[in-house]
Amino acid sequence: MDKVNELKEKGNQALSAEKFDEAVAAYTEAIALDGQNHVLYSNRSAAFAKAGKFQEALEDAEKTIQLNPTWPKGYSRKGAAAAGLSDFMKAFEAYNEGLKYDPTNAVLLQGRMEITASALNFMQSQGDIPMDVDPQQARSRRAPSPPPAKPAEPPKPAEPRVEDMTEEQKNKYFAKKEKELGNAAYKKKEFETALKHYNAAIEHDPTDITFYNNIAAVHFERKEYEECIKQCEKGIEVGRESRADFKLIAKSFARIGNTYRKLENYKQAKVYYEKAMSEHRTPEIKTSLSEVEAKIKEEERMAYINPEKAEEEKEQGNLFFKKGDYSTAVKHYTEAIKRNPDDPKLYSNRAACYTKLAAFDLGLKDCDTCIKLDEKFIKGYIRKGKILQGMQQQSKAQAAYQKALELDPNNAEAIEGYRQCSMNFQRNPQEVLKNAMSDPEIQQILKDPAMRMILEQMQNDPNAVKEHLQNPAIADKIMKLLESGIIQIH
Repeated sequence: MDKVNELKEKGNQALSAEKFDEAVAAYTEAIALDGQNHVLYSNRSAAFAKAGKFQEALEDAEKTIQLNPTWPKGYSRKGAAAAGLSDFMKAFEAYNEGLKYDPTNAVLLQGRMEITASALNFMQSQGDIPMDVDPQQARSRRAPSPPPAKPAEPPKPAEPRVEDMTEEQKNKYFAKKEKELGNAAYKKKEFETALKHYNAAIEHDPTDITFYNNIAAVHFERKEYEECIKQCEKGIEVGRESRADFKLIAKSFARIGNTYRKLENYKQAKVYYEKAMSEHRTPEIKTSLSEVEAKIKEEERMAYINPEKAEEEKEQGNLFFKKGDYSTAVKHYTEAIKRNPDDPKLYSNRAACYTKLAAFDLGLKDCDTCIKLDEKFIKGYIRKGKILQGMQQQSKAQAAYQKALELDPNNAEAIEGYRQCSMNFQRNPQEVLKNAMSDPEIQQILKDPAMRMILEQMQNDPNAVKEHLQNPAIADKIMKLLESGIIQIH
C-alpha cells in the first residue's frame, strides 16, 4: 500500500504541475497495484480531463461510481467529462445524481448551474426554441429563409445566483469579486484602493494565499519592504495550512527574495530564492539566484581587501624571491593581490616569479594586468619585454620596450632590451649560437655534466623544466641560456 500511496502522490504532484501525461502514468501504475481504489480512478479521470481526453475521463469517472456509488466526487468527475464531450444531458444527470448523496456539495451545485447555462446558450446559438417563448408564437415569428448564422462563440458560464449558494460559497464568491476589483486598482497604480479590496477579500476568505501575495505586491511597489515580507510570511503560513498550490508558495518565497535584494541583503535573498526553487523551479527564479550569488561573491571579495595585509604578504614574497624560492613567493604575491587587487606592483612581482619558473604565459598575463591598472607603469612594460624575449618573440618584445622608452627615454633596462631585440633581428640563428658559445659563462654552463643531463632531459620532456627551476642555481643558468638564445621554451 505504501507503493500505491507513493504513486498517487507522484501523480498528484504531476497534475499540480500540469504534467498530465506523467500524472496519468503514475495513477495507471497505482491502479495496476490496487484496482479497487476508487480515488485512483477519480484522480486519473481529472488528469484525462485536464489533458482534453474527455472520453477516457468519462470511462474512469464511471468506474469510480461503480466502485463507490455514494461518493459525490465520482459524479462531479462524470459531469465534467460529459460536459467536455458536449453531452449536456448526461452531465446534468450526473450532477443531479451526485446531489442526492450530498445536497449541499458546492462543486456539484456549481457544475449543475454551469451546465444548465451552457446548454441553454448552445440551444439558442443553434436556433432552437427559447424555453420562455410559446412554440406557436416562435414559429410565426421566424423569417421564412433566414441567412446562415455566424459560428456561435463558445458559451460563457452564467453568473451564479448568490441566493442559491451556501455560506462558504458566498464567501469565496465575494472574495473573488473583491480580488478582481483590487487587481484593477493595482494595474492603475491606485494602491490604497487595491489594499482596501484585497483586505476585504481576506475578510470573506482568509484561507486563500493569493490575497496575501497581492497585498505584498502592493507594499513592494510602495517600497514598504518590511510589510511586504510580513505579508508574504503570513501568506506562506496560510498556504501551508490550506495546502495551496506549491507554485503560489514559491511565488511568496521569491517575492521575499526580491525584497531582500532591494534592501541589498543578498545573503537573505539567496536563502529565499533557494526556498522558492525547492517549491517550484522557474527560469526567472534561477536567474535571480545566480545574480545574487554573484553579488555575494563580489561583496566577499571586497570585504577581503586590506592594503596593510597586502603589504605584509608582498614583503614575505620579496623575502622568498631573494632566497630563490619562487613557488612560495608566488603564493605570497597571490595572497597580496587578493588583499589589494588594484596594485600593479604586485602583479609585476608575481610576473618576475613566473619568469623564473619559466611559466611565461602566466607571467605575460600578469604584465598585461599591471599595465592595464597603470598605463604609465614602466616596470610592467620592461618585465613584459623580457618575458617575450625568453619566448623568442623579438618583435613583440621590442614593442614592449618601445612603450617603456616612450614613458622614460633614458631608462637603461629599456634601452638595453630594445638594443638586444634589434640585434637579434639582424642576426641569423647560426650567428646567435656562435656569439653565445663565445661567452665564457655559457661555455662553463654547457661543460657542466649535470647541466648537460638536465638539458637532455628537458629536450625529451619539456615539462621537466618546471621541476629543475625550483633549484635557484639551476634556474639562473637556464635563464642565462634562454637570454643568449641557446635554448627556447614555448
